[in-house]
Amino acid sequence: MDYNAPTVADYLNQLPVERQEPMRRLYETIRASLPTGFGQTMSYNMLSFVVPKSIYPPGYHVKTEEPLLFLSLASQKNFIALYHMGLYGSKELFSWFQEEYPKHSKRKLDMGKSCIRFKYMDDIPYQLIAELCTKITVEAYIQIYESGRLRPS
Repeated sequence: MDYNAPTVADYLNQLPVERQEPMRRLYETIRASLPTGFGQTMSYNMLSFVVPKSIYPPGYHVKTEEPLLFLSLASQKNFIALYHMGLYGSKELFSWFQEEYPKHSKRKLDMGKSCIRFKYMDDIPYQLIAELCTKITVEAYIQIYESGRLRPS
């Protein structure tokens, strides 16, 4: 869905009523759990967390004027999507998440390389998402990014 909102509050307020509380809770969970150094912005019409250009001046390799994207949250047509580039860049983290997910949710994990899809608003594993957010520091993510591990395998 294209909400094209300039601020986080605008984005959340434009969501369908049934999505507002889960999206707010996910956003707050992520914001409270990410290590120090990550910034937040609206990027690609999503709620995004980035490595600020003040920390990583080269920015995103495709659009160097933009900060390095780390994590985004979006309300899609049929699900809430959490895009976590650390999962894409770290096989160890990806495996950990796949192993932990069934311990926190009664639903089957619906996931791509970096995208976790939540179709059921009553079964979002907030505690697991909080733990996932603590797993990579800004410095560690820059190392993963620069090592080239973010290239599709």
